[in-house]
Amino acid sequence: MKIILVAGARPNFMKVAPLLEALTVAAKSHPDLSVLLIHTGQHYDETMSGSFFEELGIRPPDFNLQVGSGSHAEQTARIMQAFEPLCVTERPDWVVVVGDVNSTIACALTATKLGIRVAHVEAGLRSRDRSMPEEINRLCTDAIADILFTTERSADQNLLAEGVPSEKIRFVGNTMIDTLIRQKDRALAHPLPAGLRAGQYAALTLHRPSNVDRPETLTPLVETLLTIAGRLPIVFPAHPRTLKNLERFSLRERIDRHTGIRLVDPMSYLEFIGLVARSRMVLTDSGGIQEEATYLGVPCLTMRDNTERPITCSVGTNRLVGSDPQRIKAEAFAVLDGRVAVGAIPEKWDGHAARRIAEVLLSQK
Repeated sequence: MKIILVAGARPNFMKVAPLLEALTVAAKSHPDLSVLLIHTGQHYDETMSGSFFEELGIRPPDFNLQVGSGSHAEQTARIMQAFEPLCVTERPDWVVVVGDVNSTIACALTATKLGIRVAHVEAGLRSRDRSMPEEINRLCTDAIADILFTTERSADQNLLAEGVPSEKIRFVGNTMIDTLIRQKDRALAHPLPAGLRAGQYAALTLHRPSNVDRPETLTPLVETLLTIAGRLPIVFPAHPRTLKNLERFSLRERIDRHTGIRLVDPMSYLEFIGLVARSRMVLTDSGGIQEEATYLGVPCLTMRDNTERPITCSVGTNRLVGSDPQRIKAEAFAVLDGRVAVGAIPEKWDGHAARRIAEVLLSQK
């Protein structure tokens, strides 16, 4: 059996690392198993890509497609053009894709049209918001995948409601949590930025176009964050596009003048997990951070109106606060005043999801 494992962007690396390890271990007792790691190069600079391979102990990829950036159509097309001849040459039995980035749908679609079976890790998650490119990628990938590995029970129900046969669905847990469990101690060994003390700051990420690409949305968000920073310092590893818009909308200077918000360079995976794990709360519009904060037991305020990870709200520490300034401020102050419920760790987020996935794949004929 030959398996191609695809990673394309930063969120993929944490999901791929434990799966690559589990398949490598399995190959020791299955001499006919070979695993190829493909990096599409969707995230292509060292901070967003290379350091993650090194930190997570991921071996160098067998192939790097180096597609780089571009519009969604350009990037997806380039990945498909580069991936197709590789599939024709290597003739894998399975292509395993993870998450919801452009590489996910591009490689899944290419493989399916070549008659190669596709497994989707982190299948079935739904935000119900088709303005999000990730939602389109999720829907399309799940529609053509042969096996769908889910992280929470609600994902199973989503897939069944969409007509996916139950025998294709496997509830296995969360490979990103596998990585978090393995790397937590190393992350906590990283020093915090100078002057910070555990439990006495908030960690902020902000990058979604709906939040940062328009001044009428970003300006009140920044004003709200400045108000919160009056009570609790905020550490902000700024995404390059967000930083550009802060400067374009004349907001960077206001942040720089405020002593409560500290803009820092993008962090490595271990640095960032160490930051989140020791924070008083997280403010974010990201997806995966909702899951990481839930496992770490850190209150998380998600500045979106929806989430494709509802278990982080029903079981974990996550709260949806949208982009309404008053609601964000009220929920943040509730955290600071101790008026939040304690979350729990979801089912099967136990560090063994990758092993379960490997066992299912190896059981296929």
